Amino acid sequence: RDYTLATVPAEDPLVYDMICEGDTMGVFQIESRAQMAMLPRLKPRCYYDLVIEVALIRPGPIQGDMVHPYLRRRNGEEAVEYPSEDVREVLQRTLGVPIFQEQVMQLAVVAAGFTPGEADRLRRAMAAWKRRGGLGPFEEKLIRGMQGRGYSEEFARQIFQQILGFGEYGFPESHSASFALLVYVSCWLKCHTPAAFTCALLNSQPMGFYSASQLTQDARRHGVEIRPVDLNASDWDSALERNDQGEAALRLGLRQVKGLSEAAGEAIVSRRESGYPSIQVLLERTGLNRRELSVLAAAGAMKSLAGHRHKVRWTVAGVEEPTPLFSSLDRFEAIPMLRKPTEGQDIVADYQSLGLTLGRHPMRLIRPHLDRYRYVSAKQLETLDAGLAVRIAGLVITKQRPGTASGVTFITLEDETGCSNLIVWKK
Repeated sequence: RDYTLATVPAEDPLVYDMICEGDTMGVFQIESRAQMAMLPRLKPRCYYDLVIEVALIRPGPIQGDMVHPYLRRRNGEEAVEYPSEDVREVLQRTLGVPIFQEQVMQLAVVAAGFTPGEADRLRRAMAAWKRRGGLGPFEEKLIRGMQGRGYSEEFARQIFQQILGFGEYGFPESHSASFALLVYVSCWLKCHTPAAFTCALLNSQPMGFYSASQLTQDARRHGVEIRPVDLNASDWDSALERNDQGEAALRLGLRQVKGLSEAAGEAIVSRRESGYPSIQVLLERTGLNRRELSVLAAAGAMKSLAGHRHKVRWTVAGVEEPTPLFSSLDRFEAIPMLRKPTEGQDIVADYQSLGLTLGRHPMRLIRPHLDRYRYVSAKQLETLDAGLAVRIAGLVITKQRPGTASGVTFITLEDETGCSNLIVWKK
């Protein structure tokens, strides 16, 4: 299939079902916890809903108290009223709430009598008021202009407060519309081609809110088969392979191995021929040094050549270049009968060398202990009544303390069943 931004199938209900569930990890613009929390409440069902979503969850609309009025009106909990037909024409598409910069400029013209030139100066002041204090001179003119045209002082001051919010960070509608297209296409890819979507994200790291570990955990929860880094199968980048059912599987690339240079990775791939039958052949063809061999061994990338991690790391210890000594070490009988790593040791080594594990989630190993003390999983939270006191444990995958949150810290925990969100008050 060969798609462009213009030809990805539009308005797919399955894509919007996924978005409404907040299942958007890795998706452009709507992967933050604030966006994920908003999606099930706003319930986008069409492209223009995404345009509004992108613009709404911004410091400006939040500080201008536009988010909750919009949600109440969208959900039918609050009547939508307009003080005049002129205002209705400007704000009808956003249920009476000014969400876009263009709407603020139009309001200044139709409700306060600004000229187009004055409205443009207002736009510039909104973009720079923190730097130059430029919105002050507009307050009196805006409020007097609205009152002179029959609008209440309360309405006029509410509009000015929202303009102040836009000065913090507001979106033009055209900007939001462009972002919303990228949001939809990203969601379509995640929904219909999750292996390819995750593969592309891994090859683009570092980026976004989430690490390779969280992206691969999420992909596996969506049924994607992920295959380990392997000297005889991996390219430098992660890539797609076919599994036995003809479905796309994701093969992790050598780029995931911490400490391995791209030059070394490309040497491994370009000189692989029909495969490396042994570590000795690998060394002879590529000339890798001891450090490079060591990081590959630690990552489990040589498992197909020489077995488990402990055995491979013993084999490569002390090697600098091909020698008769190395040839003897490469033979199985010269290697001590080292005990296979435990599951826990393998998982720790995976995180240290790859930043992720394809073994069981670390929380799975201690779940019996947590069950004894009645800790709940992320999945169980969905079935519990609101207001219950619960204990929950997981890996901290994001921690944010926005400047607009008055010292509140937002934390996301991950366990083997999914993610849970914590709000940690300053006290």
